[in-house]
Amino acid sequence: MSKGEETRERIVERAFRLASRDGLAGLSIGKLATELGLSKSGLFAHFGSKEGLELEVLKAAAERFTDQVMKPAFAAPRGTARLRKLFKGWLAWANDPAQPGGCVIYAASAELDDTEGPQRDFLASTQTALLAALAKAARIAIDAGDFRRDLDCEQFAFELHGVVMAYHHARRLLRDPKAEIRAKTAFERLLATSAAPDHVS
Repeated sequence: MSKGEETRERIVERAFRLASRDGLAGLSIGKLATELGLSKSGLFAHFGSKEGLELEVLKAAAERFTDQVMKPAFAAPRGTARLRKLFKGWLAWANDPAQPGGCVIYAASAELDDTEGPQRDFLASTQTALLAALAKAARIAIDAGDFRRDLDCEQFAFELHGVVMAYHHARRLLRDPKAEIRAKTAFERLLATSAAPDHVS
């Protein structure tokens, strides 16, 4: 890896942590440059604009989510076991110390939902892909005999995504000490209502 690539990775890593704490809007080229001991112009040269830096942070978040949550889950046995692995990894992701302010993706979703531009487009595409992956996992659970044949897999994906969003909201904003218990209860209920009649999870 070249020195330029190492510097770029260092910038994105620090920006990722700042975005978790302060949001994309809170990212500052000047603050990053000071914290990393770089000149503003030197840092700016790596991304071209603050918007370019924001996009790189979102790409880093999506890549980390894939590596930490999705890949380990899809390496697990098919069916309910895979979904349990995914859910467990997703909660761990939401609590990752590398994201001191919580999930960068959820924070950015609230910031960008009413805007236009490449940052929103990228984020929307990753979230659409995530829902598709969750629906696929549900279809695989049907094929494995764990879920009932008439299950609406897109609805399952929507509800599972909703459980994690509610967990993040309850834990971060409401500081609900029962947030994790409630999320796990909701997840188990979703599995139970999706299960095949003769399946015991």
